[in-house]
Amino acid sequence: MNYKELSELIYPSLPHTAEEYEAMYPPRDLPEGAMVTRLGPSPTGFIHLGNLYGAFVDERLAHQSGGVFYLRIEDTDDKRYVENAVETIITSLGFFDIRFDEGATLTGDIGDYGDYTQSHRGDIYQTFAKKLLAEGLAYPCFLSEEEISVIREEQESQRLSPGIYAGWSKYRDWDKDPEIASEVETRIKAGDPFVIRLKSKGVPNATAEETKRHAVTDAVRGELSVPDNFLDVVIIKQTGIPTYHFAHVVDDHLMRTTHVVRGEEWLPSLPIHIELFEDLGWELPVYCHTAQLMKIGEDGNKRKLSKRKDPELSLDFYRSEGYHPAAVREYLLTILNSNYEEWRMENPEADSDEFRFTTEKMSSSGALFDLDKLNDVSKNTLLHIDSRELAEWLKGWSEEFAPEYAYVFKDMDHLAEILDLGRHDARPRADLVYARQIMGFIGYFFDEAFKVEDEFPAEAAADAEAILRAYLDSYDHSDDNEQWFGKIRQIATDLGYAAKPKDYKKNPDDYKGHVGHVSTVIRIALMGRAQSPDVWAIQQIMGEEMVRERLEAAIRNS
Repeated sequence: MNYKELSELIYPSLPHTAEEYEAMYPPRDLPEGAMVTRLGPSPTGFIHLGNLYGAFVDERLAHQSGGVFYLRIEDTDDKRYVENAVETIITSLGFFDIRFDEGATLTGDIGDYGDYTQSHRGDIYQTFAKKLLAEGLAYPCFLSEEEISVIREEQESQRLSPGIYAGWSKYRDWDKDPEIASEVETRIKAGDPFVIRLKSKGVPNATAEETKRHAVTDAVRGELSVPDNFLDVVIIKQTGIPTYHFAHVVDDHLMRTTHVVRGEEWLPSLPIHIELFEDLGWELPVYCHTAQLMKIGEDGNKRKLSKRKDPELSLDFYRSEGYHPAAVREYLLTILNSNYEEWRMENPEADSDEFRFTTEKMSSSGALFDLDKLNDVSKNTLLHIDSRELAEWLKGWSEEFAPEYAYVFKDMDHLAEILDLGRHDARPRADLVYARQIMGFIGYFFDEAFKVEDEFPAEAAADAEAILRAYLDSYDHSDDNEQWFGKIRQIATDLGYAAKPKDYKKNPDDYKGHVGHVSTVIRIALMGRAQSPDVWAIQQIMGEEMVRERLEAAIRNS
């Protein structure tokens, strides 16, 4: 039995040859320099910030070069598959306005290079595994878990690198021993379980001088010197399903991926992937190994974001809290490219897509994620979104994540007016951060959410009822801001309060307090809070009826 006969024995009736698949997935007709990128999440039920981080890099590289960005579902790890996880992936990425040109969608695939779900591509992987078998570059291995454990113990005792490689599997060189060749043939025909391993070319346990190395240009890290692979890694599991190593190489070639963006945790696997591309006779894509997302821990030191410790690692956190996609995208650019913030200062009104993103400006030593900074970025980003557009976005968020706020959206014009409060001042108010916070922030405009959260200031608490009665008696909804505040100043002086805070500060024994304490009593009666935007402007939005009702209720309760 030769290599070709072995490949036919294992895969006797595949629908297409390797050459036919090459013709079915031809090189893409794209402009010179156009990049083809992909996002390949696993449907494990947890879609995280790292996925979004990588997706943003993929999208920017593809779209600003006139290329293609596609979504591929990498579900070859059937043990980790979670029901409905694919839907979660697609909806989560859609929430953040990640725009795919091709790939898996909720209603089926879009594009000519699918199927875009790896579990649907079994014949393709087997075809290329057959090619490697026929060329003597892969072999079937019948080692049991018990046998592999014994091998591992022996390697440990000899202080050798762990794994299956030259000298540790009798099936590796089956063609050199007629007895083993006969065993292989017999066991395949009998249906015994086996895996297919790559027959690596590297020298195991070699010295640094003996190890062959490959020069690879990483788009983020520059020139890398990568050692030869010496591990006979599994490329097809006993189930017939490919491993990630093999599946992604086959798919990236056939889908004509030019740039592979992935985390630095895949760097140790790069030798395996280089060998697979070489054995299959394919050009290596440009790898972009991004830095891991870090945060400052309680001890003041950097640490990796943790699924267990950090809820902000999950995209569900940002969706349920209601971070606007524009704010998240804006923030990610600040940690993706070191020159983005300078560009934004020079172009405050420009669309972020106008920024020229480059992998050369990405950090290779750990990207620092800071939730407080995201909140600050979000405040400024929301300032530049039209209030009506923001209102519609909040409504969509509420329908999906917080239907208890339905009352907020009964009058969308009224909501837009509320959201616009203070945004066009000389120094615009940046109070809005994310949807759930916004619902709390504007709650006092709605009777369903209004509650008194703060106490009257101590300086004016004894006079609270008198202040509110005087204010209600003098209230005229048509007063302009100056007339309105003039009446509050008059109430203050009539009740023994300083007309100006500086007067009270200079002579505190002459006054009960100052006009600010009086106006705070009014503010708390109307808004339930000691801090808020301009009271006069709020009253204009509330309307006279609500203002009077709130004042009367506060008088009854004072």
